[in-house]
Order: sequence, then structure tokens, then C-alpha cells
Amino acid sequence: MKTISDYSLTELKLIYNILHANVQAHFELMDSELMSDLQKHLQTSATKEGVDVTHHAQWKAWLDNQPLFPVDEAPGDIGA
Repeated sequence: MKTISDYSLTELKLIYNILHANVQAHFELMDSELMSDLQKHLQTSATKEGVDVTHHAQWKAWLDNQPLFPVDEAPGDIGA
């Protein structure tokens, strides 16, 4: 069986984005250990690439494979 780190970031980002988009309809995802582990793994990967995961615009751009704004130039919140 594969671990989370065995999958491509592209695939993991896709799955995370789909799950995150459905949190409003399925609140139980908020307590999901898998969702939490996936988010931690992605945040660790993003941080290694220089992303400030505490800044929503940078985190979301990275998840969406978009160019990153410097934190001081990024919009405060580009949506989830």
C-alpha cells in the first residue's frame, strides 16, 4: 500500500481541492484524519517550496498551480 508521500503533488492537490470545496456540504470532513494528514503533507511540501502557508492567497495559489504573489503584494484573501 502506498503512503501519501508516494503520490504526486498534482494528484494530492486535486483531491484536497475537491474535498475542501465540499466541506460546507459535508462538515464531517473537518474531523477527518485523512483530510488533516493530507493538509499537513501539502503544507509541508508548500513550505519547502517557499510558500507562506499562513497567507491564504499564497497557499491557494500554490494549491491551484498558479504563480505566487510576494506576500506583501498578494491580495489578502482570494477565496477558497
